[in-house]
Amino acid sequence: MASAKTSWSEEYFSCSICLDVFNKMAAQFRTSVRVKEQPRVKPGEVPCDVCTEIRLKSVKSCLECFMSFCQTHLEPHQRFTILKKHRLVEPIDRLEERMCKIHDRFLELFCKTEQVCVCHSCTEGDHRSHPVVPLKEEYEVKMAQLGKMEAEIQQMIQERQNNIQEIKDTVKRSKAEADREIADGVQVLTALMHCIEKCLDDLNQLVKERLKSTEKQAEDLIKELEQEIEDLTNRSSEVKQLSYTNDHLHFLQAFRSLKDPPPTRDWTTVEVRPPSYLGTWRRFLDQLEETLKMKTKKLRDVVQLKRVQQYEVDVTLDPDTGHPKLILSKDGKQVHDGGVKKLPDNPKRFTHCLFVVTRQSFSSLRFFFEVQVKDNTLWYLGVARESINRKGGTTFTPETGYWILYYYNGGLVFKGNPDVRLPLRAELQKVGVFVDYDEGLVSIYDVEARVHLYSATGCTFSEPLYPIISTWLTADCKKSAPLIISPVNQTD
Repeated sequence: MASAKTSWSEEYFSCSICLDVFNKMAAQFRTSVRVKEQPRVKPGEVPCDVCTEIRLKSVKSCLECFMSFCQTHLEPHQRFTILKKHRLVEPIDRLEERMCKIHDRFLELFCKTEQVCVCHSCTEGDHRSHPVVPLKEEYEVKMAQLGKMEAEIQQMIQERQNNIQEIKDTVKRSKAEADREIADGVQVLTALMHCIEKCLDDLNQLVKERLKSTEKQAEDLIKELEQEIEDLTNRSSEVKQLSYTNDHLHFLQAFRSLKDPPPTRDWTTVEVRPPSYLGTWRRFLDQLEETLKMKTKKLRDVVQLKRVQQYEVDVTLDPDTGHPKLILSKDGKQVHDGGVKKLPDNPKRFTHCLFVVTRQSFSSLRFFFEVQVKDNTLWYLGVARESINRKGGTTFTPETGYWILYYYNGGLVFKGNPDVRLPLRAELQKVGVFVDYDEGLVSIYDVEARVHLYSATGCTFSEPLYPIISTWLTADCKKSAPLIISPVNQTD
């Protein structure tokens, strides 16, 4: 047996008669060696259509033969002249699917009219008048469309994810609102239950006090009657004892002492009247009803204020809008009347009324802000629409675009047509303004007292709203304290 190191020279493959090389045998040997040196096909790669036992990786596909070849089986296309004319391309899988079913030619073109792949023969037949382009050109167009389509799909996915998040947020807000509703309900009903319990205690105490008074009266009368009975019993004994004597002198002398009976009350006019409870519970019910009404309003105001405070917005006064007599703080949170000063003209500036509006405007949803008005004796506060007249005089009513509260020397008025005068129990310290743009609602609150002062309902808002403030000199030309936009302090 030959050694593995045996040198295989040409003489081993030479014919002993003609001394020529065994050409048939040598070609197969060379092919076998080259096949072993080439890489085998891997998943996703195009296999050689000629290989039988071991399928090798294709290096080229022939558009004339409609076959793919490994490096070894591609050799005839590189050696024979007739085969050299065949068009070789990078390996293509499933060549038979890329053939025209009608003309048996390679599908190299794309018909834009019918949006199908065609061969050159197709362009000479049914697609003669149709615009066609190379597959690569249409591929690039479609890839661009695919990229746009993918972007649109991703946008749609993102929109739906946002919708999901919005729904989750809505559920979360609803749960929080439900929790607040339950908490507020428990707070209100608990307070009302305490009122009812107190009323019941007061009723019990009143009834018991009346019963105790009756019992005391009866006890005193009984003691008095018992004392009279005792006195009368003693007298009866004396009378009976005297009736037994036969001594005329003693009898007459003793009878003189029995002449005047012991003092007694005329009991025919004395009676113990049981306490009357008729109407007591009715009076207590009336009192309870009034108490509950007042308590309910107070609790409702507290709960409402706590809720609207959740819509707090951070607003600052716009110096470009303030009347020249007004002085604004650098942070835009305070304003007071400081006298005439020269300011640059601005179409947004108030030149007739001493008003200033905020930089921020609101044209939807809800918003709330608070202003400290302590020690200020004349002010306006509320909201106004964007298109109000800023250069001339006007009436401050909803019809002219103002929803404002006016305060002067203890008088409080919501400006309207007609004005609405509001009661005040104490000096205002801080005023809260709440607006529900979509519901057409403007509500005013006394923040410190936690009391709802007034609500304008059924308002029509069709343009942005601005918080608006005004403070003027007092009647004796003394400066008032500044109006201050203050942060909300959540009430309990």
